[in-house]
Amino acid sequence: MALDKYHEAIGRSQVTADDALVASEVKRIIDRDLKECSTPEVWKMLFNCIDLTTLRATDSPRSVADFTEKVNLFETEHPELPSVAAICVYPNFAPIVRAVLEVSEVDIACVSGGFPSSQTFPEVKVAETALAVDGGADEIDIVMNVGSFLDGDYEGVADEIQELKDAARNARLKVILETGALGTAENIRNASVLAMYSGADFIKTSTGKEFPGASLEAAWVMLKCIREYYEQTGRMVGFKPAGGIRTTDEAVAYYCLVREILGEKWLTNEYFRIGASSLANNLLSSIIGTETRFF
Repeated sequence: MALDKYHEAIGRSQVTADDALVASEVKRIIDRDLKECSTPEVWKMLFNCIDLTTLRATDSPRSVADFTEKVNLFETEHPELPSVAAICVYPNFAPIVRAVLEVSEVDIACVSGGFPSSQTFPEVKVAETALAVDGGADEIDIVMNVGSFLDGDYEGVADEIQELKDAARNARLKVILETGALGTAENIRNASVLAMYSGADFIKTSTGKEFPGASLEAAWVMLKCIREYYEQTGRMVGFKPAGGIRTTDEAVAYYCLVREILGEKWLTNEYFRIGASSLANNLLSSIIGTETRFF
């Protein structure tokens, strides 16, 4: 029954799988809108959509606490500017961020579920997700089982997403598609539909670890799928590009696509996030007008 449901949803999608057409549409939108959207107000909005991320092998309780303190200090030193949307860390650091974070508007996001490969036992993924939420996570970023998806096991992929959605309880669930591994517009479309019909609150491009990160072409397909899903169900699903987004212009390009395809309702950090680290300083430099290295 579940298998039929997902194949049916994918089969009725009208989002194009023509890679050349996708590239052409992206170029049209960016060429037309990038300059117009490159304004201080847009930069501030994008800064407020950042999931400020540290996912290093060298992370430690002290380094994560210091990382969090920078977010506290930013609010004190720049009360005229919005904060980032969330701090994103490995799940074992959720209690550290929860203890140190003083800015109520900033959420705690944790990667989970065998990040970044999704290659571990399902029981481990569920336990890790539950422990992250118990430790204070407001949001959970998991990776879709890409290998199973490419093997055509849509039912297995969907069941796992639903199980992790249950384990996340009230935390927002972001499902990473790993678009660089999926490769084609058709695969990205099918994975987007599958993740949303499995309960994803957000769909996210990439881990930024093993495969090529976010691309505007992958974003276009995902955004079209979000629009189609909303028209079919009335449920708004968020969008998060991540992996390799560093410059102000790169971030603005994603803003242009969201504005064009989804509209103003999605231009808030409730439904639009950017996973980044160096981007925060680059956006801040654009806003202030001088090179800044705060984070």
